Amino acid sequence: MSLDNIAKRAAAYKPKERVTYKMIKEYMEAKYGFKVHTAYIAEVKRELGLPMYNAPNTVEELKQPRKYPTTEKVEAIKNVLKHSGLI
Repeated sequence: MSLDNIAKRAAAYKPKERVTYKMIKEYMEAKYGFKVHTAYIAEVKRELGLPMYNAPNTVEELKQPRKYPTTEKVEAIKNVLKHSGLI
């Protein structure tokens, strides 16, 4: 086996890069020109049934009621999730 074949096979086994909330927020600000809170991203992901990871600082009862994003922001978040390949 040549080294080129080994490198190609190794690249094929490499997992896809995980899309983080920070990456989504940066892309949203660059493309749409507004900032989005991570809670809005999580709410849209929850609504779409996408996999969610447990946060180490999770609380059982919220101090304030959950705020929901506007329809404009929901559509923008969905577009970003499609662009990043999560949907």
